[in-house]
Amino acid sequence: QVQLVESGGGLVQPGGSLRLSCAASGSSFTINTMGWYRQALGKERELVATITRSGIRNYADSVKGRFTISRDNAKDTVYLQMNSLKPEDTAVYYCNAVIALHQYWGQGTQVTVSS
Repeated sequence: QVQLVESGGGLVQPGGSLRLSCAASGSSFTINTMGWYRQALGKERELVATITRSGIRNYADSVKGRFTISRDNAKDTVYLQMNSLKPEDTAVYYCNAVIALHQYWGQGTQVTVSS
């Protein structure tokens, strides 16, 4: 059974940085696209960034220039480096992986940006 385990969330002041990690396990198939989504209180889940197995990246306009997504295919792990964090970045961040046309989600990790 595929599992995605996230880590790295927490409380940070505006302008600060955090790095999220997500490790996938239990898959017998190659992991295709991996990514991060977020859901703020009272809002719908939205795309933050995705990265294909070959390294093609896609970012939401709201995080371009501040967030960087990367992955280690050997470890089936995806990372999200978040810099210049803003209060509006506060949300639960979910890891996502596409494996054999199926989508899998992590349990979510809270990121709170507040002074």
